[in-house]
Amino acid sequence: MSPTYKKIFDPASQPLARMHVGEGVGDRSDPSSYVFSDKIVLAINVALAAGRPLLVRGPSGTGKSSLARSVARHLGWSYFEMVVTSRTEARDFLWRTDHLKRLRDAQVGDPVQDHAAYTTPGALFWGFDPKMAINLLKRTGRAGMTPTGYLANATGAVVLIDENDKAEPDVPNSLLEPFGTLSFDLEDLGQRVSARNAPFVMVTTNEERDLPQAFLRRCVELEIDPPGVDQLVVIAQSHFPESDHDFLKAIAQSMVSQSKDGNGFVSTAEYLDTIRACVRLGVNPSDETFRAVSEATGRKRGRMSADTR
Repeated sequence: MSPTYKKIFDPASQPLARMHVGEGVGDRSDPSSYVFSDKIVLAINVALAAGRPLLVRGPSGTGKSSLARSVARHLGWSYFEMVVTSRTEARDFLWRTDHLKRLRDAQVGDPVQDHAAYTTPGALFWGFDPKMAINLLKRTGRAGMTPTGYLANATGAVVLIDENDKAEPDVPNSLLEPFGTLSFDLEDLGQRVSARNAPFVMVTTNEERDLPQAFLRRCVELEIDPPGVDQLVVIAQSHFPESDHDFLKAIAQSMVSQSKDGNGFVSTAEYLDTIRACVRLGVNPSDETFRAVSEATGRKRGRMSADTR
């Protein structure tokens, strides 16, 4: 039985129209196809009610990043994202300064006096005050750099900070003040950026390194469990509503039985890729070719695989 409470976020009452054929491929799955469990919906509502970031844990390929896009679509909010790397610095979440361009302009004797011309809003800047961010770009002739997830009439924003554990340990702690005060000083321009409406911030981790305890204390946590055969089929039916149930189940069962990691874990991403390949190539789970297809789309054991969100 589903838990009973007043929901701020309720995907069941906010159905989305399906995207046209071809959009839900690769890493950009159709947001309307995301399958929300009661556990996921509750965690999202707790984070929204508490005004805290939602830290999403789980193995690579279990749909952590696509969850953020789907939440934004259901709420009708703007969507901004930042993928963290080992080179990410604390300020990058807020804004970036193009020091190289500024140096080049100075060398040719044509420096721009307005420092805003060298300043690019980061994901949290967009989430806190999108109007200020877009105005900054417009007045410096860079309106074309507006993120595709920006919606002019949106009442809120979802901000995804993806793979936060890849940054140096001190970087997550740099987010504590912006998270707590919903503001930060834009030092290069001598301005303060404050949230017009609190954004819903979602942070993902692949558990590559431990996150600081101070950071963890300020988050609501959600663990996305690896799906079993039945859950895989439910997810597949939302992505491939025209496909036969037995066909989808046979692929799930075959992939789980072929899993080489010893625990039968098959990621959602590799399962959906296998179905898509089988449908387009005319391969059935009973065909001799199927094993080669599933191995080609599956996780590369012994090597670090990219997060197929």
